[in-house]
Amino acid sequence: MLSIIKRFKRKYHTKTFVIMTFFLFMSFTSNYSALSEPLSLDEQNNINVYDKTAPSIVSIDADVPDGVSSGTGCIIDSRGIILTSSHVIENAKNIEISVSTGKKYKAKLIAIMGENNDLAIIKISPDKPLSIIKLGDSTKIKVGQKVLAIGNPFGFTKTLTTGIISRIDYQKNKIQTDAAINPGCSGGPLLNSSGEVIGISQSIYNPDNNKSNIGIGFAVPVNAAKRFIAQEKKDIEFVTVNNENLK
Repeated sequence: MLSIIKRFKRKYHTKTFVIMTFFLFMSFTSNYSALSEPLSLDEQNNINVYDKTAPSIVSIDADVPDGVSSGTGCIIDSRGIILTSSHVIENAKNIEISVSTGKKYKAKLIAIMGENNDLAIIKISPDKPLSIIKLGDSTKIKVGQKVLAIGNPFGFTKTLTTGIISRIDYQKNKIQTDAAINPGCSGGPLLNSSGEVIGISQSIYNPDNNKSNIGIGFAVPVNAAKRFIAQEKKDIEFVTVNNENLK
């Protein structure tokens, strides 16, 4: 900035110099103001939800008969109980979990739920308590409300996407969303603006067999997961799952 002013001063008379300096100053301050413009409320909400929930989300790699199945999971108990999609770990010989610190653990299957609900509970044995995610209430969701999805698409860990609830299929017990859900996101949380899980990401429907990025995402409503957890709770030593969250 100073070097520009000096060049102007040498080239132009004082009056012209003052005028040009004024316009240079206004241009600089205008650009600086644009760069430092505060975040919108919606942007800040996205950041808050991500910071709140990301530590309680894990990535999953499972050795299955036809290769490696990758997905996402939600920590629901501080001693390493994780909720995910059953199709991610079904028939797996080995399940490896990476937590937010990057540390890896071997997991064991605790319980699995049928095809339509597509849910599973697995467990690791961490060396210290883990952050847990809060389960919401999927009976309160509305078409058009904002949702956020966090997952590990194609190995890119803890990716955040946003969208809305596009449709609720009560017959098939599915939440449809336009938030991007790609391979590797299965088992991850679909969140509301408060950072509560309202669904477990399940699949994407793509009409051209993944030749394009046009697709429709689906999630299992979280209340189905809560019933599943409550059913298995008697056989699992839960520590930090709040009973209120299972109602």
